[in-house]
Amino acid sequence: MTTVLQSNLLGFDYAIQVPATLTKSRKKWHSLFVTIYCSRKFSSLVLKPPTSKHDSDVVHRSPSYVSLSVMPQSSSFGIDQTTLVELVKEKKLERLQKHGGVNGVASDLGTDTRVGISGSAEDVVCRRETFGSNTYKKPPAKGFFHFVIEAFKDLTIMILLGCAALSLGFGIKEHGLKEGWYDGGSIFVAVFLVIAVSAISNYRQNRQFDKLSKVSNNIQIDVVRGGRRQQISIFDIVVGDIVCLKIGDQVPADGLFLDGHSLQVDESSMTGESDHVEVNASRNPFLLSGTKVADGYARMLVTSVGMNTTWGQMMCQISRDTNEETPLQARLKKLTSAIGKVGLAVAFLVLVVLLVRYFTGNTTNEKGNQEFNGSKTKSDDIINAVVGIVAAAVTIVVVAIPEGLPLAVTLTLAYSMKRMMADHAMVRKLSACETMGSATTICTDKTGTLTLNQMKVTKFWLGQESMKEEGASSISPFVVDLIHQGVALNTTGSVYRASSGAEFEFSGSPTEKAILSWSVMEMKMDMEKMKKSCAIIQVEAFNSQKKRSGVLIRRNDDEIVHVHWKGAAEMILAMCSTYYDASGVVKDLNGDERTKFEQIIQGMAASSLRCIAFAHKQVPEEEEQKKLKEDNLTLLGLVGIKDPCRPGVKKAVEDCQYAGVNIKMITGDNVFTARAIATECGILRPGQDMSSGVVVEGEEFRNYTPEERMEKVEKIRVMARSSPFDKLLMVQCLKQKGHVVAVTGDGTNDAPALKEADIGLSMGIQGTEVAKESSDIVILDDNFASVATVLRWGRCVYTNIQKFIQFQLTVNVAALCINLVAAVSAGEVPLTAVQLLWVNLIMDTLGALALATERPTKELMDKPPVGRTEPLITNIMWRNLLAQALYQIAVLLTLQFSGESIFGVTKKVNDTLIFNTFVLCQVFNEFNARKLEKKNVFEGIHKNKLFIGIIGITILLQVVMVEFLKRFADTERLNWGQWGACIAMAAVSWPLGWVVKCLPVPEKPIFSYLKWRK
Repeated sequence: MTTVLQSNLLGFDYAIQVPATLTKSRKKWHSLFVTIYCSRKFSSLVLKPPTSKHDSDVVHRSPSYVSLSVMPQSSSFGIDQTTLVELVKEKKLERLQKHGGVNGVASDLGTDTRVGISGSAEDVVCRRETFGSNTYKKPPAKGFFHFVIEAFKDLTIMILLGCAALSLGFGIKEHGLKEGWYDGGSIFVAVFLVIAVSAISNYRQNRQFDKLSKVSNNIQIDVVRGGRRQQISIFDIVVGDIVCLKIGDQVPADGLFLDGHSLQVDESSMTGESDHVEVNASRNPFLLSGTKVADGYARMLVTSVGMNTTWGQMMCQISRDTNEETPLQARLKKLTSAIGKVGLAVAFLVLVVLLVRYFTGNTTNEKGNQEFNGSKTKSDDIINAVVGIVAAAVTIVVVAIPEGLPLAVTLTLAYSMKRMMADHAMVRKLSACETMGSATTICTDKTGTLTLNQMKVTKFWLGQESMKEEGASSISPFVVDLIHQGVALNTTGSVYRASSGAEFEFSGSPTEKAILSWSVMEMKMDMEKMKKSCAIIQVEAFNSQKKRSGVLIRRNDDEIVHVHWKGAAEMILAMCSTYYDASGVVKDLNGDERTKFEQIIQGMAASSLRCIAFAHKQVPEEEEQKKLKEDNLTLLGLVGIKDPCRPGVKKAVEDCQYAGVNIKMITGDNVFTARAIATECGILRPGQDMSSGVVVEGEEFRNYTPEERMEKVEKIRVMARSSPFDKLLMVQCLKQKGHVVAVTGDGTNDAPALKEADIGLSMGIQGTEVAKESSDIVILDDNFASVATVLRWGRCVYTNIQKFIQFQLTVNVAALCINLVAAVSAGEVPLTAVQLLWVNLIMDTLGALALATERPTKELMDKPPVGRTEPLITNIMWRNLLAQALYQIAVLLTLQFSGESIFGVTKKVNDTLIFNTFVLCQVFNEFNARKLEKKNVFEGIHKNKLFIGIIGITILLQVVMVEFLKRFADTERLNWGQWGACIAMAAVSWPLGWVVKCLPVPEKPIFSYLKWRK
């Protein structure tokens, strides 16, 4: 074997000796030959060892070709999908170790654990094709025919269809197909029209919810690609990505823990266990999609996405319920039920009266002959007459039951949700739209909601000296190095620079970005160098309770261990016993010195600056594994971060206060910063007396007795240095006092307060996924002005529904009274089944569309909030609707009994006049319904093009019904004079509405008097 190797090596040696005279292209051919020659020789030696000396001496003829195996790109990954899924699902460390641990898996996936995947389009596409995309299969959406079938299930519709079928059958039998189909056929057409409109509106609403669901599920995730930290959509994550996780994040895919500190994960959504699970590199590096980060921060390697994750398999079986019933819909159901019962009673009365009159021979046909003559009357005629009577009674029920009310709520909610999206508010729970209109108190955060969240370090104090423009040059290098350590190693942010001449990119929270930017630009910090020079031993992540974060580090050059703290200035100051001056001299922090520092902090806070302090301490090695040192620290410096107020926030606060809504600011900042910002935003008045309990600290509020809290909670305008528990406590107190409370929140710890509040408003930009999931509405631009807009929309929804109720009840009362009186006195109903169905269509669907899509107006904010217990139908509405209904009843009954003599027309034309006047009354009354209290009902009408369009369509269709669809609608053509008379009678409703609005109404609801008398 040795001689064979030696002889072959001689051949290799000869092949490798390249003559110097070869051209460049020939050298390439030569090197290619060497590669092929060597690889073939090695393979022949390894795969086919010679069995005898004779065989080894034989020179075999080499083939005239070389086969090269070209591997497809997808198989360039050293691990398959099934293995990756099982690795995380089984949570077995031994199996992970077989693949070389987390780093081995990263290597198999072609991921550099420091810089991530390359992020090129080809790389991402290849990974998506190999391992799938991060999307879930959803149950098929409900199709249009599903809603058609749902509409058919309505009992009244089914009865009407039965009556239509009977009427059609008997009509054809009696009059033949050519003439006999009109009555039954017209009812069929009218019913199908009602079904079609109902199905279309429900289908469109369902589609809108699906679109909103897609938007709400599109979470932005921090990943590292090509060494750069960037935000991408959760749907764009691929296997091999490195994801940065922090408190409040949702784990976007299955993966493995790469590095990080104090990572606690809430797996209750997967396992049902409420205890948080610790995730680390040594014992449990497995992360499951859909779980939430409860504490700490980390970087994870994505191993499975979409349907290959456990969460994906669960999600595909869950469909979002869009049939959520809102409180207003529940109240309307009761109202609909009550009106329906009255309608049924009237319909039954009409049915009995008409049947009695028919069978006692008190009715005549078109020729004036008695319809029922005992045994002489054909059975077909009897059945036909009875079917007609039943159809008339059923139609009264159809008109009486205001099925348009749920439709109006659906339409107005769907419309307002769509418009609110354009106004930077995404509704997650339908009921929040309505509840927001009743809000009496809004508890708001400061940072990012009242302020811009564009932070910049504007002040830096070292010792008791303010460092102006000198930056690092005038400070002791030793102190500068400590500050660099405290910033670079005690942060969840990062610094990226593509090349030496490129701009720096900072990522992390706004506070972290401001400090990193100051440290790199002003203090000349090199983040990468700092990270390489030290090793992190232990981390205590920032949380809103402690308002500080700490890190224990060991310097690589001298093995010295330091603890660094960063956080709220007065809290860090309380942990310090010494401080550095600019020259690096350590000085004692005695009583006087401490007071000076407190004054510096208060001075910065009074200028609306957020104060952050840095402190450190050298730790003996034997103490390094214990809890981070929190006493006898040395203060390194103070920075003041400016976060300017949002433009327009003062006006938004004033608008809310003018509308009778209290604004309370709850912030983690100190009392001086909080007071300065609250005054700037208009929550506090300049020079307001602060001693009366208007401004409190969280701890003070927490320590009140329950009685004191209930007594003082309404006075409080600002709560500083508050914890999430204080916010929850305030919400609970306000609710007990009868307030409807809206709360804004962005952190994970805000979740309890967001859930407890009547309306939880989370922040779309700074908000964590936990906060968003606990909220009812997501404010997409984090702006308080958008909160005020949501309040205006909430009131608009409520008012629009009230307008529609007033409009619909007017029609119901009028139609029921007219048909009842006419049936009892004359033995017939003036409005036929088809005509009543047409009126039903106008008021239910077209009326709902016209009135439910009114936009918010300024006067909505002139009134105090609507309380929880206030009735849906107010005294003002009763006044308006009863006046209009009584007028319509008076006019139509006059026409019923005296119309023929007044106008000198036939009975058929008189019935058409009644029908036409009734419909036109509703058209004119639709204008009155636009304003419940204002006398000018035309104000802003030009802005609502849909309203004008619907009025136009209604009038056009009415003309067609009367003039061209004689057989279908059972009408006669009217002349110009008759049309003019109908319009004149209907137009009286405008001046009547104006006069009625001059009448005062008692503030106490009408029905409360009835209860009192009982």
